[in-house]
Amino acid sequence: VQLQASGGGLVQAGGSLRLSCAASGFALDYYAIGWFRQAPGKEREGVACISRSGGSTYYADSVKGRFTISRDNAKNTVYLQMNSLKPEDTAVYYCAAGSPRRPSLLGEDGMDYWGKGTQVTVSS
Repeated sequence: VQLQASGGGLVQAGGSLRLSCAASGFALDYYAIGWFRQAPGKEREGVACISRSGGSTYYADSVKGRFTISRDNAKNTVYLQMNSLKPEDTAVYYCAAGSPRRPSLLGEDGMDYWGKGTQVTVSS
């Protein structure tokens, strides 16, 4: 059972990146998927979450309108499209799978599987 986040990199402010979260060893469509990030010296925070079907999505206020979470269950992959990136978006981004009771809270409770992170660096 493994989750792998990829797609990070270095981008200028205002640019875009698309992160991918791929699963191996299990089917992602059994789970809600969340994206989290941790900036240096800060606690990890929830960024976005998508329901099992993809019918419901939730975003942190700091990324609302700029980031879009989506999923392709046929490809066993979840995406995070990040547009209009800001230097404050710089962080290691992680994806996680689970069954959170209140996904709108973007919390870590109920997230059972975590991938290794991918670094996103936004230069000013």
